[in-house]
Amino acid sequence: MSDSFDAKPVSSLSNPAVKRLAGLHLKKNREASGLFLVEGLRAVIEGVELGFHLDELVFVERLRDLPPGRRLARLIAGTGARALEVTPEVMIKIARRDNPQTVIGAFHRRDHGLDAVTPAPGALWVVLEGIKDPGNLGTVLRTLDAVGGDGVVLVGDTCDPWSVEAVRATMGSLFVNRIVRTTKAGFLDWRRDWTGRVVGTALTAAVDYRTVDYRPPMLVMMGNEQSGLPPEMVAACDQTVKIPMLGRADSLNLAVSTGIMLYEVVRGRHPLREA
Repeated sequence: MSDSFDAKPVSSLSNPAVKRLAGLHLKKNREASGLFLVEGLRAVIEGVELGFHLDELVFVERLRDLPPGRRLARLIAGTGARALEVTPEVMIKIARRDNPQTVIGAFHRRDHGLDAVTPAPGALWVVLEGIKDPGNLGTVLRTLDAVGGDGVVLVGDTCDPWSVEAVRATMGSLFVNRIVRTTKAGFLDWRRDWTGRVVGTALTAAVDYRTVDYRPPMLVMMGNEQSGLPPEMVAACDQTVKIPMLGRADSLNLAVSTGIMLYEVVRGRHPLREA
């Protein structure tokens, strides 16, 4: 298997492939093509190794001389993925940022339906209603990976999990989390048949998050950055909890709050070990 790239050299900023790849920064183009961009050699290698279909690879010349670059060449040999060797100026146009990564991959995304959310033993999912910040979403996915969770359910009008900003914030964890998108009505209808626990954070909750039984299978439900969970989503919870504010601040960043909840959920499953 070859450890070098069979790549087409591209130096023109008006090349159709360059325009097509740069266009994936727009949601409408991601939706139409089913593709999304991943930045960085390590992240691209992880995506390929974890079974995501790489459609197109873009890299600058020095990648050929790096051992990880030769490893990537071996991984994609015979897969049908197209490779473009571009100038730094072309890479800047595709990345739409100064000082871009030396490698960008265009991958086929994987969308899942609610049927993927099953009450299997140990199941742990995060339900995010109306989340708007892609950085928060990416951080939640990264934290969920860190605790060994299963995926996220995005409910209602949310930011796009396949945007460059969200993917970047996952630091590669996007590839191990399943992503489900659904309407609020669809989620509430599905939730009636969910046999596991549902615990959500709510401004009106009186119960401290540290006092609750988080026995799996579990859905951890979090509201959006501005207003939290709406009443109909609160009503869908078996238990609502609050994270106490002990100082002057009256709220936490959504990704931070979700991280606190997730580590509390898994704390009982992974007790401290003596050194």
